[in-house]
Amino acid sequence: MTEESELTTLQDENHIIAERRAKLAELRKNTNPFPNHFRRDSLAWSLQDVYRNHTKEDLEGQQISVKVAGRMMFKRLMGKASFATIQDMSGKIQLYVSNDHTGEVVHEAFRHYDLGDILGAEGILFRTKTGELSVRVTRLQLLTKSLRPLPEKFHGLTDQEQKYRQRYLDLITNENTRKVFMVRSKVIQAIREFLVARGYLDETPSAPIPGGTTASVLDSP
Repeated sequence: MTEESELTTLQDENHIIAERRAKLAELRKNTNPFPNHFRRDSLAWSLQDVYRNHTKEDLEGQQISVKVAGRMMFKRLMGKASFATIQDMSGKIQLYVSNDHTGEVVHEAFRHYDLGDILGAEGILFRTKTGELSVRVTRLQLLTKSLRPLPEKFHGLTDQEQKYRQRYLDLITNENTRKVFMVRSKVIQAIREFLVARGYLDETPSAPIPGGTTASVLDSP
């Protein structure tokens, strides 16, 4: 990437951040933009796993109510109905937002939500015409406003240095990174439990270990 293109990208990002901050300021006038009372009762992967063999007719007959929450990774706006895909710690699930079930006011507010925003949704499980398991939303709430844009959809986070410096962003956009992170965490936990069960103690340094410039300053006379 040339210096000129980097400057353009930075300017574009700053413009997006400014727009989102303006949306946040508007939200603060009318409501709490960071509510903490929403409680989900289901994870995306669990729903996909439990209901994978349920047909459209099965779901319509059972009227299964769920509460899900996650970061909006995709949004497709239509006339009186729209679709969104949210991602939680386990995976993704699609939301169906419409004037008929969610209400025009909520649907209109949803139109102004941005990719990266964290949403809480309550509704009924169903399958779309293409067979995708989805939630027909009856109640939708913005839980956290995202101020920074996510990496470009098709290329994702490709800068290796940025991946290391912004691990949270890599975890959001890269499924393989999330899988490695979860496996690593479980392996470390298993080793800890194995050793603790045999009388060993785990000591983790509570103070930061100086490195780089900090170490040089501390070592200087």
